[in-house]
Amino acid sequence: MNGEEARRFDAVQVHEQIVAVLRAWGMPDGSAAATATVMVETDLAGIDSHGVSMLMLYEKLRSENRLRLDAVPRVVRDAPAFAVVDAGAGLGHPAGLHAVELAIGKAAESGIGAVAVGNSHHLGALGYYVRSAAQHGLVALMATTTRTPVVAALGGTTPILGTNPIAFAAPRVGGGELVVDMSTSVVAMNKVKAYALSGRDLPPGWVNDRLGNPVTDAALAYSLLTTQEGTLSPLGGSTAETGGHKGFGLSLMVQVLSAAFSGAALPLADGDSDNLGHFVLVVDPRSVAADGDTARYVDDLVRLMTRDEPDVVLPGEPEALARADRSHNGIPIPEGLLEHLRGICGRAGTAMILTPLG
Repeated sequence: MNGEEARRFDAVQVHEQIVAVLRAWGMPDGSAAATATVMVETDLAGIDSHGVSMLMLYEKLRSENRLRLDAVPRVVRDAPAFAVVDAGAGLGHPAGLHAVELAIGKAAESGIGAVAVGNSHHLGALGYYVRSAAQHGLVALMATTTRTPVVAALGGTTPILGTNPIAFAAPRVGGGELVVDMSTSVVAMNKVKAYALSGRDLPPGWVNDRLGNPVTDAALAYSLLTTQEGTLSPLGGSTAETGGHKGFGLSLMVQVLSAAFSGAALPLADGDSDNLGHFVLVVDPRSVAADGDTARYVDDLVRLMTRDEPDVVLPGEPEALARADRSHNGIPIPEGLLEHLRGICGRAGTAMILTPLG
């Protein structure tokens, strides 16, 4: 199936639309604006699965009384280089931003800062958060649990872990950052949703049904994943021969880092809130190396990767290219998603202000 043509929309207007919906739902102005910034920056980077389309999930969580839009993150444990934050069952974006700010402050004092977050919800693509730290000359690592079990243990057929993403960023000389942002499954679940919204078929190997048969119809695949009747393959695929045990091992590592320090939920837990966990680690290179040495090393490493291979694509480069294009030409939104957004605005009692460019 061919993807449908998507009209493009100005990023500022998309930001205004998201803020209007979040405020209508009861989110404080500052938190709404910060959350919208993370979502729009994610759309600008070409990660359509984690941008404005996430309003669909947030509306569902709100209707189920699982999500507190008025929550304010608070520190419940504090130490010179470590802290734990309770997100108050609110959206993860304000809590994630607060955790990064805390970790940056602790790294400035101690050379390193780690912050665990519990009682949270979805916080968007992690790349935005670690990139913001790298823009301050810092090295950052971030991980999070996810709400829907979609990945089976190697050799199993029952979904047990989420996509459990991890991200890393380091500064480069003269600006710019090396950014790695990935799920520990072969693809993020919300990317399956993005394929469904744009009418595209999935590549074989992304999603299997409970009998192990590949599913390429994106809408069917997303439905199977949301009802635990299908699974995403871990990084490396579904067999040890292709390295799937390594992807599943990474996912377990992310689960521990993200949840064990903050009392976040175990997989398959059934509570009134998703109780997701996040983990942020920030290192100030100036505490262990001469000023600028780390950024120069990253630059030298990048040059080594590309010196004799001009077609090499480094992590973060596709997002940088998408950001340049979409900042100038607008964010593409398919008609299927626009229809959902019209319904969301109507139910929230706020105007649908999105107007296509051109």
